[in-house]
Amino acid sequence: MKKLIAIIAVALPLAFSARAQWIVYDPTMNAQQIINEAQSIAKYVQMINNQVQQIQTLTSQLTEFKNYEAVFGNPAKVVLSMVAPLKADLQSLEPGLSLENLVANANGNIALTFNNSGLYATVGTSFQTPGGQTVQRLADQYKLFSAVINSASNYVAVADNAAQRRAALKDQIAQTTQQLQNATTDAEVQKLHGVLTSLNADLASTDDEVNQAASAAVVQDIQNRNDQQKQIQALTEQQNAEFAESVSNYTAKFQLLNQPVQFPTP
Repeated sequence: MKKLIAIIAVALPLAFSARAQWIVYDPTMNAQQIINEAQSIAKYVQMINNQVQQIQTLTSQLTEFKNYEAVFGNPAKVVLSMVAPLKADLQSLEPGLSLENLVANANGNIALTFNNSGLYATVGTSFQTPGGQTVQRLADQYKLFSAVINSASNYVAVADNAAQRRAALKDQIAQTTQQLQNATTDAEVQKLHGVLTSLNADLASTDDEVNQAASAAVVQDIQNRNDQQKQIQALTEQQNAEFAESVSNYTAKFQLLNQPVQFPTP
């Protein structure tokens, strides 16, 4: 037995020096490996816990977003049918003409033949003298009346157009108000409020167009009255000058007697 132990004691160093296939157990190293592995597992568990918390946080945020979307809505999904006609009306040209265009289109012949569907008597482009002579009227002298006629006709056209548009806009306002009452999300409410504001602004603009057309007619009438007074004053000045000249010529040609007339006695 002692001999066997001695052989083993001698063989062990030789086995280590010759790198024999013997496994050497080191309790200290094995324990450290276990500790390191446990720490790695603990870190992994902590990482898993963090990921679970992140997933729970994201799930909570997603739930809140869905609740927010349910209450406030998605503005991109809110489509309003009255926006297209409102946009078209706002982008359309105003029906009325400017005072400059109304004056430029004045035509004396129109004034001479205009009777407003039989409401007024037609002046006519010519007239006859008591002697039977036909005299043509000077159309250019009636252009100022044509300007007023154009302004009045423009006002009527603008007023008719405004009346039709006002009826359509009021109907759209009523529809928008009803949709606003039935709205279920804040996004829909906000968009409907914007459309309602635009519709009311467009409705007010029709009044402005009518007022502008009326103002053009009034201004043209004022200009015509002013020109009439100007012509009267110019004619009065001319008549006064002509009368003074006639009196002066008459006085120069026909001298008044400053002595009593002497008649011969029989």
